[in-house]
Amino acid sequence: MKGNVRQAILDNQDDITEEWGSRIEQFRQDEALQNVSSAVYENTSRDFVQKLLITIQQNDVSGRDLNQFVERLIQMGWPLNFITRGLQEFRKSAVKVIADHSGEVKDQLELFQEIESWVDDVVDQLVNQYSGSWENTVFLQKMALKELSAPLIPVFDKISVMPLVGTIDTERAKLIMENLLDGVIEHRSQVVLIDITGVPVVDTMVAHHIIQASEAVRLVGATCILVGIRPEIAQTIVNLGIDLGKFPTKSTLKKGIETALGMTKREIVELEG
Repeated sequence: MKGNVRQAILDNQDDITEEWGSRIEQFRQDEALQNVSSAVYENTSRDFVQKLLITIQQNDVSGRDLNQFVERLIQMGWPLNFITRGLQEFRKSAVKVIADHSGEVKDQLELFQEIESWVDDVVDQLVNQYSGSWENTVFLQKMALKELSAPLIPVFDKISVMPLVGTIDTERAKLIMENLLDGVIEHRSQVVLIDITGVPVVDTMVAHHIIQASEAVRLVGATCILVGIRPEIAQTIVNLGIDLGKFPTKSTLKKGIETALGMTKREIVELEG
């Protein structure tokens, strides 16, 4: 940004800040900001415009203060359009305030072009930063999901448990299937208990994945028992007309283990004395 335009913005920063504040008040109606208190919104808005002014003063669109501020907003869950729209409103405010003090059309045109170019550069910088943060977050979530994608845990000789936690989608179902089959072979399991206690919703797709997993286990010589069927899950399964009659089901892991022990010709007994 040219020095004369930058100086004009800094000389009129109080008026620009006031104009900008009145313009962004409309953002409060956004659904994503409904849970933000008025005090937090005002403080955040004030910090935002101050970071913009510091960036202009330093004449550096990749200013550290602004980048750290935006990164903190993203981590707090603020929408990206608050930042991009805020920049556009800052452009309009700066052009209006400074144009009111300049009578030359040529000066106003230069002013508009310089601020427009500066805003575009800042938006590009921040969007790239946001995209990088988002991609990194998605990558970390995928890695965490992979780690939680149900290890097969041997609990007794020939008996293993696979606890499922969270939502099951197609990608995760594929990982579950791979872990299940690899674990059955590795642990030489004869009975596998699939525990869905931690699965919040069992719909047709989830049931389909579970049925596929049980069929795959049967083909490698083991048997599946579905455990952790809560009353609401049982009702959902019945209402959806899902047929889980091809393999045993139990309401709790404890009952499932007792059944698995019986299938492997064992039982738990209390010792006397």
